[in-house]
Amino acid sequence: MVARVKKCPLAGRPRIAALALAVGLLASVCGCGSTPAARVAAAVTPQPADAPSACSAAVLDTLSSVVQRVYLEGVHGERIGSAEYLIEHSQALRTAVETGNRTLARAAAHALLATGHLTDLSITRGGQSFLEVGGAALAPLHGTLVGAAGAPIGSYLASVWADNGFLIEARGISQGLVALRAGTATVAGSPALGSGTVPDVGAATFEHAAYSYTSFPAEAYPSGALRVYLLIPARMSASLCGRTREDTVVNTLRSVAHLIYAGESGQSAQKQVRRVQRNQALLQAVANREPAATEAAIKTLLNQHIVRMRVSAGGQLLSDVGGPYVLAPIDAALRLHGHTVGSVVLSIQDDEGYLRLTRRLAGLDVLMYMNTGPGAPQLVKDSLGPAPGPPLASVPASGSYRYRGHTYRVFTVRAEAFPSGPLTVRVLVPIPYL
Repeated sequence: MVARVKKCPLAGRPRIAALALAVGLLASVCGCGSTPAARVAAAVTPQPADAPSACSAAVLDTLSSVVQRVYLEGVHGERIGSAEYLIEHSQALRTAVETGNRTLARAAAHALLATGHLTDLSITRGGQSFLEVGGAALAPLHGTLVGAAGAPIGSYLASVWADNGFLIEARGISQGLVALRAGTATVAGSPALGSGTVPDVGAATFEHAAYSYTSFPAEAYPSGALRVYLLIPARMSASLCGRTREDTVVNTLRSVAHLIYAGESGQSAQKQVRRVQRNQALLQAVANREPAATEAAIKTLLNQHIVRMRVSAGGQLLSDVGGPYVLAPIDAALRLHGHTVGSVVLSIQDDEGYLRLTRRLAGLDVLMYMNTGPGAPQLVKDSLGPAPGPPLASVPASGSYRYRGHTYRVFTVRAEAFPSGPLTVRVLVPIPYL
């Protein structure tokens, strides 16, 4: 008996907890930049005379808006709602704070950090510091802990952005250098822009290459002002130049959209593949050709960003669990005691997740079409509103497009549906964008 495709519900959890698991936020975005940021030196110099200043400005402004959106995920994005929910609904944390048990509170706090939805947590009880866990971070989140009787029992300060995590993800999506500065000092092991005051915008050289840069204000955890500097190499800006500023903006956003999609099969996805390949319950079930046991094992694995898994053995489909519209599938072998016992196809992102990422991080609208049967491709996801979106034939693969009184520039991302087959993604850039 072959198990049918099933969605794995988040039983007993409100929508915000479901979003926390669906988002995994940018963990899937930064496959290109997931090594710790190294401390390097970059000397600020006058901009070279031959730099394409208008093009560089357009690329820099566009990527800066994206990086600012990344930072704001730690201020009022879905990550914040997830962190607040987990903290305020932790029975173990509440009990520990109410009873004044620091040991239990620390254990509860570390359990919260282990979910991956927050990086730091501090508790104040009776006006005194009660608990601090975590490290250097950004974007402090303030909240109140309420006891069993409904009265406040303390306050908390949390963050969802470890400073190095932010650097990795900002660098991955911008493909530039990202530096954090507090006053006149560079922090978090980010690229050093020299000592003393550095202008908010300008030009720099790094390893003999020319960069243009801009910056925006941020807040350190638990307090203090920071500034985020984004440096984009002139070589990269030149590769994105278009005939007009609008063309350059669209070219830059096309690069971002492709990076987001490519990240779905990057290091975060490979980490999940390795986790699946080590799961003994799954391996034993597949080796024994047991569909029910395979399904049970899959359901235990759909808890760390995996949105769908399809497992086969000996030419037989044993189980397929997850959402109906999933993209960027990854194939991998399942081995037990040195022998291949089956195979798995998995994905860490569904259509809704990609749509939300491109919309939140780049301000883009998305139309996704797939061949679900005979006839024209079906629109399976769109961000243009509640009314049915346009058919594929009416949306150009590239160029200008008007829809319901709004003007867009369109480009296409060629993607892959789960478990195989084409998925056509039309990405719409609202005009004007900046």
